[in-house]
Amino acid sequence: MRVAHPDSPLADARRQLRASLRARRRAVPPAERARAAKLVARHVDRHVRLAPGRRIALFASLPEELDTRPLIELARSRGCEIYLPRIEPRTRRMRFVRLEGEVRPNRLGILEPRGGRTIGARWLHLAFVPLVGFDSRGMRLGMGGGYYDRAFAFRHLRRVWRGPRLIGLAYSFQQVPRLASAPHDVWLDAVVTEEGIVTCATGS
Repeated sequence: MRVAHPDSPLADARRQLRASLRARRRAVPPAERARAAKLVARHVDRHVRLAPGRRIALFASLPEELDTRPLIELARSRGCEIYLPRIEPRTRRMRFVRLEGEVRPNRLGILEPRGGRTIGARWLHLAFVPLVGFDSRGMRLGMGGGYYDRAFAFRHLRRVWRGPRLIGLAYSFQQVPRLASAPHDVWLDAVVTEEGIVTCATGS
């Protein structure tokens, strides 16, 4: 998979934008973070189908990210099968593991399930993914590790079916006018913020 060279203008621009948006995200007061998380869960409950037995990928948010706990509890209350990502140290690949039993922080400080059943990304019904920035077309700026782009790279090979619907979770201020894209980028179908749902050009 081709990625931008670390010294390319695209990579440099992404680093600068990522640093700016992350600083703004870290500045969100705890009360506002909690309020936004509840609003996001409410918007999902109204507009996204969370039915019993549906395989839903979520993530354990970092302190600077929008809190995913209300959404995890919502999906659990709806009877969904919840999966969290786990990064395999040897291959640097992301696996999705059923949320059951113990969770521990990985080397990046992200909570991951230690045990549980794993599932391939293409067999998920829906995946909520973290992001640093996004635009209305569905272009996503992540943390720079490329884990989600690799996990959902099969979407590039599909003409009709693209696998699970990909929905980003973010604060509304993380939306930017336009992000430059690279060939390896996997696009989002929608983004949910505290202000509502942004349906992207790839979404429905």
